[in-house]
Amino acid sequence: MCDYAGLPHRWMPAEGTRLEGLRDMRRVRAIVSRKLPLTVPEMSELDEFPLVPFLLGPDGENLYDSSAIGTWLDARAQPLRKGATPLVPREDAALRFAIELVDEHFDEFGLYMVHHNRWKVAARDNAAGQRLANDMRPMLGPIARVVERRFPPRQVRRMPYLFSVAEAGDTSFGDLPQSLRPPTRSGFPPTHRLLEDAFTRMLAILEALFANRPYLFGDRFSLADASVYGQLGMNLSDASAESWIRKDAPGVRAWLQRIAEADFEASRPEGRLSLDAEIAPLLAELNRIFVPLMQQNADAYARHRANGETRFNEAAFNADAALYDGELDGCPFRSVAKTFQVRVWRSLVERWEALSESDRGRLREFGLIAI
Repeated sequence: MCDYAGLPHRWMPAEGTRLEGLRDMRRVRAIVSRKLPLTVPEMSELDEFPLVPFLLGPDGENLYDSSAIGTWLDARAQPLRKGATPLVPREDAALRFAIELVDEHFDEFGLYMVHHNRWKVAARDNAAGQRLANDMRPMLGPIARVVERRFPPRQVRRMPYLFSVAEAGDTSFGDLPQSLRPPTRSGFPPTHRLLEDAFTRMLAILEALFANRPYLFGDRFSLADASVYGQLGMNLSDASAESWIRKDAPGVRAWLQRIAEADFEASRPEGRLSLDAEIAPLLAELNRIFVPLMQQNADAYARHRANGETRFNEAAFNADAALYDGELDGCPFRSVAKTFQVRVWRSLVERWEALSESDRGRLREFGLIAI
């Protein structure tokens, strides 16, 4: 998004010095501890700070959350890169809602799919630990080797929290060290097929879209494109997952590469973005997966709060608290109530209810039927 908007930036700590890296780490810690104010977004009791991304500006700008960063980039007073247009168009409320819905889907469920792809599909050949260590080396020096060694087992342990649960008795990864084998969790239904089926469908949907247009909603880059790239682009560096994308969706693979290279030549300022029949399969997929997931999570959060539960998110998951059973696409799952997903869902419902009946009708016409 910074590339698209023409905002000069560096990827830290990989592109900085040790001193700059330590300075930025202190700044992020001060933001998380509320000692420094946030520029955006406005925090609520439902939010929790992530590890990434943060955008730190030279004049005290402190931002996190990719969706909020995109909105902030649109609102900046300084001119954008020549040829850039707003990431979230304001002229069409139904279109704006669809773009924001796609963004949230990939932020939430898209993360589940690509994390699963990295640590299950590419379990034997991803080099995520080494890449992270390389990024951290300017700041950590030789200690970065510890990151390289500890990061993969940490992420594998987190797979059930991020929706990826292996089937009990699965011996497919018996050749790997125990710490790198995709884990089961007692009482949790397996979800590998659910995630991989959803990813297969999404690749097919995107492949069909990019065969006829340069970006998801037409001729211009939007927040939805940034979110799709932000998730699927992570798997470009995971060998087996990248091979899956290249084999099943070569057009998607080529599109991801163009975005990775900051090639926005196809985004024409005079081009159109629109809701049309070609986008219907994408909205229908969100209606199939994302909408029911957010609804079930919100309902579970309300039930647990009513019963006096105060622990949610990963801390609760690790303590077997605030759990709930649900179903997606006919497949059972067990998860933990996540407050930040409640915030996402409430915001989407508010925006849905603020739409005119004609705008809601347009969205229903193109595949979105249950908000």
